[in-house]
Amino acid sequence: MRILNIYFFLSVLTFVSVRAIAQGEVDERSMIFRMNGLEVKTKDSSFYANFRFRMQNRMGFYTQGGTDFGISEWDARVRRLRLRVDGYVLSPKIGYSLQLAFTRGDQDVDNTGIANIVRDAVIFYHFTDNFYVAFGQNKLPGNRQRVNSSGQLQFAERSIVNNTFTVDRDFGIKAYYNNKIAGMPYRLKGAITTGEGRSVNTTDNGLAYTGRVEVLPFGEFKNEGDYSEGDLEREESPKLSLAGGYSYNFKTNRTGGQLGKELYAARDMGTAIFDLIFKYNGWAYESEYMKRTSDNPLTFNNSGNLRYVYAGWGNNHQVSYLFKNHYETALRYSILQPEDLTAIYEPRKEILEAGVTRYLRKHRIKAQLNLSYNTEDGDWDFQDDDNYWGALFQVELGI
Repeated sequence: MRILNIYFFLSVLTFVSVRAIAQGEVDERSMIFRMNGLEVKTKDSSFYANFRFRMQNRMGFYTQGGTDFGISEWDARVRRLRLRVDGYVLSPKIGYSLQLAFTRGDQDVDNTGIANIVRDAVIFYHFTDNFYVAFGQNKLPGNRQRVNSSGQLQFAERSIVNNTFTVDRDFGIKAYYNNKIAGMPYRLKGAITTGEGRSVNTTDNGLAYTGRVEVLPFGEFKNEGDYSEGDLEREESPKLSLAGGYSYNFKTNRTGGQLGKELYAARDMGTAIFDLIFKYNGWAYESEYMKRTSDNPLTFNNSGNLRYVYAGWGNNHQVSYLFKNHYETALRYSILQPEDLTAIYEPRKEILEAGVTRYLRKHRIKAQLNLSYNTEDGDWDFQDDDNYWGALFQVELGI
């Protein structure tokens, strides 16, 4: 039924666009196909829609561990297939953003048992050029790597730090404000949301409260490059963005707050976030530190089965250089350290990754090859059976 409703909505949206064209409300110059999507706009500028899609096709593997280089797991699939529509109605002050996902790995089926096709469904109202609010479901103002589109990454996947601690998407109201002080740009972001993520049908009386502050001491990045990995714009002067934030999720019922399997009892959790990105002349450096706390992270059911909040911290570092022939080399080091009761059930994890990316049309069309070495408990011995290698090749194509 949910799929039928989504198809119905897209059909209506397409019908409205085609009808406007047929009735002469949209002329040929108002319907434009570019590498940033298919744009439709009425003559009186009362309706605008930008249609985009993208796909990520990949093939990779992980070894058995230690000196056994036999394949333990293959990863061959369409990782992401998404359709996105952005625009406004009546006035540019009233905007919207819709994003649908059509692959299993993009729908959180394994954790919820539900095909969560809708990723974004949000309405924006712009009070001024510097201040707007959003109502609906979209990304929270959390860590930089999560807020980055998965189509703007220089590795095929985000880090283990993001995967463990991100606050991801949620339904509620958000507010965004940007301005300058003494010529230095800054941004304030806040949200009050359900705290249960995008799979929720009903919610309890516990909410999530998220806030974030960003400062850009050397001015704005080209083309919003502070939320795009790699220095594809080849910044002519150094650019830096520093950010910090905190999210408190009260009475969440999922192991990761907005993500993860359902807990056996509600828990409170707090997530602190600090990140930065620096770019200059083809060089880029990105770092994130995240820490999650919970007074009582363990939950049990009547049969004694356990599910828990991951309490601990993680740190991620990425450095890259983009050559003038549009090849990029990148290195990433990530560490995940459990604390308190979580450390009984989770090992310390570290991953070292190397990547090569060939950009054909910036991030819209690219080919990526990643190699990783995965370790546990601080032991980097190549002969340790708990340590293993991984390799991944991915092609992204989108408009």
